Amino acid sequence: MIAIALSGCLAGASLLAAAPDFERILSLAQQRYGKTGAQVMAGWRDQMGSLRNAAEDEKIRKVNAFVNRRIQFLDDIEVWQQKDYWATPLESLGRGAGDCEDYAIAKYISLRILGIPNDKLRLSYVKARIGGPRSQITEAHMVLGYYADPTGEPLILDNLIGDVRPASARSDLTPVFSFNSEGIWTGTSGGASHAGSATARLSRWRDVIARLQQEGFE
Repeated sequence: MIAIALSGCLAGASLLAAAPDFERILSLAQQRYGKTGAQVMAGWRDQMGSLRNAAEDEKIRKVNAFVNRRIQFLDDIEVWQQKDYWATPLESLGRGAGDCEDYAIAKYISLRILGIPNDKLRLSYVKARIGGPRSQITEAHMVLGYYADPTGEPLILDNLIGDVRPASARSDLTPVFSFNSEGIWTGTSGGASHAGSATARLSRWRDVIARLQQEGFE
């Protein structure tokens, strides 16, 4: 893989490991999404508390299951009336709907809050094969990768399947690029040619960081 340093272009992402302002988050959930949204965010808050001292593998499994259960997959145009919108966990969990980026972001933020180091997590764009093992049809997709060893094989947290599996067991996914607050890594599909596309997409990530801070995720 080719790594590209971000040189601070995601300034503020390091704040995600700090304790959230749960009171503010729950208040905003009630204002925006009513009783149901507030209840979901209260459940998320309670899970954050119960997992604080858990082992990393338990944090990974339970956060993956919670987010997959609480978000219904819907396209951005239907949920946000925009072609490509990256939601914060308050927005996706509170509304109860989102697309693959929203699942991955909610898991990433939750795990950072639970103290998992940034170098163990990457938001990853992939090409997902659909239609079975012999299909040649792929679509753009985002997952979250967890690296117990930052240089080793990741576990994949995905909304397409319920369980967490190692990357070697996900032959249906072809890496394109991944990122966190420290850098961009281009995958095996297209190599360095994806660096420009990755950098362009990170403007949406900066918007997410700004909204996270406004909502109390810091």
